[in-house]
Amino acid sequence: MGSDAGMFAGGQYDEDDKEADRVWESIDKFMDERRRERRERLLKEHLERMRADNPKITEQFADLKRSLAQVSTEEWEGIPDVGDRTVKKRPRFQGYAPAPDSLLSKAAAALQTDTTISAADGLVTPGTQTTADLTAIGEGQRTVIELKLDSMADSVSGQTVVDPKGYLTDLSSMAINSNSEISDIKKARLLLKSVITTNPHHGPGWIAAARLEEKAGKLQVARTIIAEGCEKCPTSEDVWLEAARLQPPEMAKAVLARGVANIPTSYKLWIAAARLEQDDTAKQRVLRRALERIPGSVRLWKAAVELASEEDARVLLSRAVECCPTHVELWLALARLEIYENAKKVLNKARQAVPTDPAIWITAAKLEEAQGNIDMVDKIISRALKSLQANGVVISREGWLKEAEAAERAQPPCIHTSRAIVKEVVGLGVEEEDRRRTWSGDADEAARRGSTETARAIYEQLLAAFPGKPAVWRAAAAFEKQHGTRAALDELLKRAVSYCPQAEVLWLMAAKEKWLAGDVPGARAILAEAFAANPDSEDVWLAAFKLEFENNEPERARALLAKARETSTASTARVWMKSAIVEREAGNTTAQRSLLEEGLKRFPSFWKMWLMLGQLEENEGRVDAARAAYASGLKRCADCIPLWQAAARLEETQGNVGRARALLEQARHRNPKTPELWLAAIRTEQRASSTKAAEALLAKGLQDCPTSGILWAEAIAMAPRPQRRSKATDAMKRCDNDPHVVAAVAQLFWADRKIDKARSWWTRAVTLDPDIGDYWAQLYKFEGQHGAAELQAAVLAKAIAADPHHGERWVRVSKDAANAHQPVDVLLKKVVVDIDTLPSP
Repeated sequence: MGSDAGMFAGGQYDEDDKEADRVWESIDKFMDERRRERRERLLKEHLERMRADNPKITEQFADLKRSLAQVSTEEWEGIPDVGDRTVKKRPRFQGYAPAPDSLLSKAAAALQTDTTISAADGLVTPGTQTTADLTAIGEGQRTVIELKLDSMADSVSGQTVVDPKGYLTDLSSMAINSNSEISDIKKARLLLKSVITTNPHHGPGWIAAARLEEKAGKLQVARTIIAEGCEKCPTSEDVWLEAARLQPPEMAKAVLARGVANIPTSYKLWIAAARLEQDDTAKQRVLRRALERIPGSVRLWKAAVELASEEDARVLLSRAVECCPTHVELWLALARLEIYENAKKVLNKARQAVPTDPAIWITAAKLEEAQGNIDMVDKIISRALKSLQANGVVISREGWLKEAEAAERAQPPCIHTSRAIVKEVVGLGVEEEDRRRTWSGDADEAARRGSTETARAIYEQLLAAFPGKPAVWRAAAAFEKQHGTRAALDELLKRAVSYCPQAEVLWLMAAKEKWLAGDVPGARAILAEAFAANPDSEDVWLAAFKLEFENNEPERARALLAKARETSTASTARVWMKSAIVEREAGNTTAQRSLLEEGLKRFPSFWKMWLMLGQLEENEGRVDAARAAYASGLKRCADCIPLWQAAARLEETQGNVGRARALLEQARHRNPKTPELWLAAIRTEQRASSTKAAEALLAKGLQDCPTSGILWAEAIAMAPRPQRRSKATDAMKRCDNDPHVVAAVAQLFWADRKIDKARSWWTRAVTLDPDIGDYWAQLYKFEGQHGAAELQAAVLAKAIAADPHHGERWVRVSKDAANAHQPVDVLLKKVVVDIDTLPSP
């Protein structure tokens, strides 16, 4: 029971009770908010279970409904109609017999009215035998009356008002309006007539009335109305402009002459009058007459300057700045026309006349930069900020940065002015702890808009403020690599390693850029300095090894790795693995096995060496040793998927498909929800020609990993051709941005000869994950078959820039010893050959 029931029903509800209710209500809301997330989650799970257990009929038959789109017209027509098998009482059949023609003619004769007078009735004029038709007589009289009324409507005082020459012109200019438009025009005409009658000095009313008649096709009426408006509102410039617009050019000049006589200070009327003139001399004459009347009109001065020659424009602008000293644009235009010395004087006068406008200071800085006085640019911008702040101007950081970008985009570009502006304003209004984040964002935005010099200047300030932050140097280096030159990038990285000698990544970036430029000795020198600064760095050791190894210097690479293995801090698992790779490249299997065994003793949990040892034994034909290596690796690295795949593939190649199945099932048990293991099991069954088992495994795999792109792509490939489109639709619903699914859809379009769609989807696939080399090869092959040579070359260039490293076929080709040290373009073409000749791994 609440406080308003039971024994407390007669109690008084006072403020304390209200406060208590409010408190309890707030507590209830708080507790409800705490439980809401859990309650909603449980409800959502319950609904999902209900929908999974009791799917809708539309969902069960979705694939069948989609397949109806493939039914042809002939098949639709061949479907038999459903017969009526009901046991209800049917209506009794009623026959119908058409009436005969004789009956219809008798009925028509009975209803016909006789409208003639015959001679048999005794009303015959002597000497005639004709019959009078009263209906024809009535029609003739009505026609005569209509002709008389039409002639009276076209005459005033007995004279016709129809212009025989302009009659056809009027007909062609008449707008054919609907009844509703005619009604609206009549209503508007009455309303505007009331407006101009009650307030005849209201100019917009006359303009609206004239435009209404113009729209109705009555141009002469519109001219009459606006002429009356000019008499009633002689001081309204809009009325005069409307009257001039409705008149022909010659008449418009007279109208505007009357207008400027009534309103001599209206610059709009003067500009309109100047536009009516045909040659520039007459236009200048009108504008100069206008300037005599309105010397303070900036619009008139601009119009006059645009028509004048350079010398006359200089004279006009000299007079204009005297008449309009506060208009900055006139000062700047005059400064641009003057020589350097005179321009400085003009800008100094402009600063005195308008001390609060920053454009004058920026123009002065640009002027000095154009003359080569770079030192003066920084001084002028610094003085500008101080002067503007002294005159009460609020300095807008964003506005000044936009001015810096505008200076960079000027013709010619004013780079030093842009840098000076950035240097002075980039730190305005930014807290010290926010400088790095804010400045980085400003630089990214400027670079995105194409203002690379502004972004470079911001990065310079960022590096000056945070010289010890490697991330800042990396961002600046990435910017220079994309937008700058190689020399600028080398100089930046040289400064970076001097400020951050412990940052290994900066040393590696500097060495790599030297290597890419073809300067191998320079790269070695940088890595030597990196060794001195970071003697225990594994990355530096491996970078030095890669430099020698990729440049076909195996002895130097072997010596470097041997020295690294002897160094306690550099003797890592990756160093031992790279040592084994060098021996594998040289074909020295004994040394490779020795290094792998020694490395596994030191690092037993490093799965890559177990995999290499198993592959070595397998290549040597020692199946038992390979099986033992894989088994030992799986004991220590049970979560390594490549090891499980290699062990199962070994058993399959030896004919032990059952053992391969058992291994993959054990792997799935150890590593649940791993789509790669499901895919390996599916392909094992396919190679064993167990199609039903493969389909069953695929179904289970999609249940276990419903958002796996590689499984959905395999489902699309395995489906029968008529069902592939529906499978692709389901896959796109589950994972629409997965590159594997997108590539599978592209393959469908390619098979259907839909070239443009296939190209679009292949491009989307390589954009989503550019590191998958298989899709670059597919796109290259596609352009080779259906595209131009330019498109194929563009794909090759993009693939080289992406430098892919993954993909089933790409790994199979790139890891082949025969393809060692091959560039991306060669590997890409070999993967295309692999696609044409070999099945999937």
